[in-house]
Amino acid sequence: MTGHDITADQVSADQVTGTGDAARICSELIRIDTTNHGDGRGPGERKAAEYVAGLLDGAGIDPVVLESAPGRSNVVARIAGADPGREALLVHGHLDVVPADPADWAVHPLSGAVEDGYVWGRGAVDMKGTCAMTLATVRSWARRGVRPPRDVVLAFTADEEATGEYGAYFLAREHRDLFDGCTEGISESGGFSVTASGPDGAPVRLYPVATGERGIAWMRLTALGAAGHGSRYGADNAVAELCHALSRLASYRWPVRLTPAVRALLDGVAKALGTTVDHDRLDAEAERLGQVGELFADVLRNSANPTMLEAGYKVNVIPGAATAQVDGRFLPGFREEFLESVDRLLGPRVTREFVNFEDAADVGPDAGPGSTTFEALGAALVAEDPLARPVPYVMGGGTDAKAFAEIGVRSYGFAPLLLPPDLDYWGLFHGIDERVPVAALDFGVRVLDRFLLGT
Repeated sequence: MTGHDITADQVSADQVTGTGDAARICSELIRIDTTNHGDGRGPGERKAAEYVAGLLDGAGIDPVVLESAPGRSNVVARIAGADPGREALLVHGHLDVVPADPADWAVHPLSGAVEDGYVWGRGAVDMKGTCAMTLATVRSWARRGVRPPRDVVLAFTADEEATGEYGAYFLAREHRDLFDGCTEGISESGGFSVTASGPDGAPVRLYPVATGERGIAWMRLTALGAAGHGSRYGADNAVAELCHALSRLASYRWPVRLTPAVRALLDGVAKALGTTVDHDRLDAEAERLGQVGELFADVLRNSANPTMLEAGYKVNVIPGAATAQVDGRFLPGFREEFLESVDRLLGPRVTREFVNFEDAADVGPDAGPGSTTFEALGAALVAEDPLARPVPYVMGGGTDAKAFAEIGVRSYGFAPLLLPPDLDYWGLFHGIDERVPVAALDFGVRVLDRFLLGT
């Protein structure tokens, strides 16, 4: 790869809509280490929050930096709209990132390198790139002397990559007044392009706009047994008991549960592609449709994946306890079925406790095609990309949307990016060599500008 700086021509283009500014801000944010290990380690988000606050202040926007614990910082700002009587819109994004091992990467994950048309580094897509697009958009308003038609509240949060307790939940519970008037919001994990063939074989680009997400049930499992010498027959072996339970859990094939939002997604996919999607063979259909199938493959059923194990302290000692952690996810409306199935699979000898529990989120029955907000989001995409086909989407993971839902804010997943067809976008989330195209960031700024100034 050949490294280069963002050119003066690229930066000067932001005098119109913030184009060029987003890549620079994304790069600088990546270079600020905000790694969140989820266990109290890490530098926190303070430096990134101060950087964001400085950019907002420089654009004449008055930010508030709120620290929930030492180093765990959030930024909130309100941009006054032309009609203060209208409902406000929340635009939120998180500043923390998951860990990355530099030895695995082609470039250092904290380099923020701008190379070969991409901004590289941890957080490029999840989600410092989106934060950069938001900042570039609102900074351009100050230069152009424009204002949105309604109040826009910006929130840049800590701790989304763990439990959100230091970030979005802290803001929603301790600083509710900062979000007065907000009824809807936009944030991550939607609005990106997936290229496919349309009814006549011509290319179309699906843009999934998230209208809901699965619930989170991170669990710690514990099995107890009789400690003893490793040479003796261990009839009451905690490690064995836990392993048997994990094997049952990991091998269980969860049944397909079609929620209304996923049905709407399948209908949107079928219409956009001029095809049919067989609801009785959805696993096969997901495989047949490739990248398009990935939009629904992970939200057809609940899931529970063992991710961590801990037991023992010496090879010839049978430990009296063994623990594991499991990442559980459940569809809207299927929480009780999920928990009952987990308990049945674990059996009576293994107990569970929640490390983090968040109920499933659904924007509501008015979401999706036909709703005012969904149509406005889609119109902004189509205006910048005539091949765009917006479709509703349910996220397999979780976001800060659940925290803001507690105070009545319904968030759509909308981080618009026009991506190269061969880019493995899914693999970049928490993956190696995370990167985002500079051109995609520019596209996102233009789409956000259209949506925020037009609704």
